[in-house]
Amino acid sequence: MSYAPQPSSDTHDLEQAKTWLRTYQRVRAATEAICAPLHKEDYMVQSMADVSPPKWHIAHVSWFFEAFILKPFQPGYQTLDPAYDHLFNSYYETHGVPFPRAERGAISRPTVDDVYCYRAHVDQAMQALLENPPEEHLPEILRRLELGLPHEQQHQELLLMDIKHILAQNPLCPAYRDDLAPGLAPTPEQEVPPLGWIAYPAGIREIGHDASRGGFAYDNEMGRHRQFVEAFEIADRPVTNGEFLAFMQDGGYATPEHWLADGWATVKAEGWQAPLYWVERDGVWHHYTLGGLVPVDLSAPVCHVSFFEADAYAQWAGARLPTEAEWETVAQDVPLSGNFVDQDHLQPIAAAKAEGTPSQMFGDVWEWTGSAYRPYPGFRKLPGSLGEYNGKFMSGQMVLRGGCCATPADHIRATYRNFFPPEARWAFSGFRLARDSGA
Repeated sequence: MSYAPQPSSDTHDLEQAKTWLRTYQRVRAATEAICAPLHKEDYMVQSMADVSPPKWHIAHVSWFFEAFILKPFQPGYQTLDPAYDHLFNSYYETHGVPFPRAERGAISRPTVDDVYCYRAHVDQAMQALLENPPEEHLPEILRRLELGLPHEQQHQELLLMDIKHILAQNPLCPAYRDDLAPGLAPTPEQEVPPLGWIAYPAGIREIGHDASRGGFAYDNEMGRHRQFVEAFEIADRPVTNGEFLAFMQDGGYATPEHWLADGWATVKAEGWQAPLYWVERDGVWHHYTLGGLVPVDLSAPVCHVSFFEADAYAQWAGARLPTEAEWETVAQDVPLSGNFVDQDHLQPIAAAKAEGTPSQMFGDVWEWTGSAYRPYPGFRKLPGSLGEYNGKFMSGQMVLRGGCCATPADHIRATYRNFFPPEARWAFSGFRLARDSGA
């Protein structure tokens, strides 16, 4: 989905730039709204190497606009502090030397107030640029802005992931917010039915973003191509907490034959016995949510499981994970709606009855696929430092699809390819099953 009218090489329209400015301001305001419930003490915590302190996130997304739009295209632009180019560069080695990711929690200065001043400084400069853009550079400015806005939306989701991990380390289990929209408890006749299967015939499928139809997509979605997909069946909904609990109670975490070798080694090394954030209290499983510690909703999709756990469950259940080509084959014909951040649950919720069609393909949980994150045929990285955005990570990662309860609704599409290492659990990640046709 595009955020504004598409930039083109022959369109130097001031009104177009003003439309983008309004969209820029909306996206930036959404980031600050996510941070509004935080206390200053929360902004500094780095609970593990993969988590960034909230203060770093809100500085980094400002750095992105400064480094790739303001410095190249705003004559006379002055940064507040040259050191910020080092402190808030994430991984762009061709741009400069990034500050080590695992040490971001050590950056006590600049302060939270300083970072918000930096953010305001960048916003003022971006407004001035888009209100009076240099005509000769406007197409490139808009192209970079169209990447910068979904980049900030990615960090909005990362903020919620990281805030959850940070607060979950506190034995007091503090709630990030106590006013989240509740999920509706299903009545007995609406309870999640047994898992159903939907069959798809073998055939040649078109996979990837269709550039001829317009709209924004990341470079890793490009290279639309034909792919033969064998006949398969896919589950009509994701695996639920209750179903995953049955796997646990059947010794799932203690039975090596269900697990890939790396997964079993991780289970033993990390002592996994349940999904991340689960804790048993007086014989009842609870889990930490952004609303605090609550009993696990057995009807909701299981969340915060790794690829290894998803694959082990599939082995136990006599099924497998869908390939990303299978997942996209299904998703192409499913309405793009679901439980996104806009619904304000910030937690997966139980699905309504599927009625013979796949449910919860979008929103609730990112769904692990059985596909490694690799380039499509014809993939081309973006030129310059922006070429590091996706391509450099196409090794050792697995693909997830569909968005989650922390994803902005206008950020997702059927071709969107997310990726994480197979052991990662702090994302809002779940899964649905697939199997070969007739299995």
